[in-house]
Amino acid sequence: MAALRPSARSTGNASSARVSEARALLTAALARIARGERNGLQTAYRLTSAKLFGVCLRILHERAEAEDVLQEIYLTVWQKAADFDPARASPMTWLMTIARNKAIDRLRSRGHASRMESIDAAAEIADAAPLAEDSLSEGETSARLRDCLGALAAHEQNALRGAFFDGNTYEELATRMDVPLGTMKSWIRRALQKLKLCLGQ
Repeated sequence: MAALRPSARSTGNASSARVSEARALLTAALARIARGERNGLQTAYRLTSAKLFGVCLRILHERAEAEDVLQEIYLTVWQKAADFDPARASPMTWLMTIARNKAIDRLRSRGHASRMESIDAAAEIADAAPLAEDSLSEGETSARLRDCLGALAAHEQNALRGAFFDGNTYEELATRMDVPLGTMKSWIRRALQKLKLCLGQ
């Protein structure tokens, strides 16, 4: 007797269910980020970083710059998550728009405006304007974000990157940097407060 195989319809339904589940999970993560919950940003990073890195790399063609812009993206998400409206766009479209605009802004800020093939390629990536344009002034936001990050002490920058982009726990970071757990928590809390204050000026 021949083995039963799933029909195309059942396979399609399962795929659709997975997409819906991922979308709901990401929407919930953005809501947690808007409330200032660190684990929401970790969830969003886990679910989307590979895709958003691909967007950045496709535009910038340089891995180091793509990695740098990726960090800017999630710091912007931390600041702007409350602006996300699931009635206007999917969470992935919203995030990809931020990634696309920041990568293009990096091209221009580094004097690569002549690399039009990269900007032309970026036009093929989903654009949720005016959604992102309403929420972000890309050039000013990117420059201010870099300035604000640069103003943090080195240990605060390292703590933030470890917590939000490497997925380390407070305990792991405290051990790695050889400080008490309470000190590590204070560093991260103060660094986030400084970033929000600086970006809000």
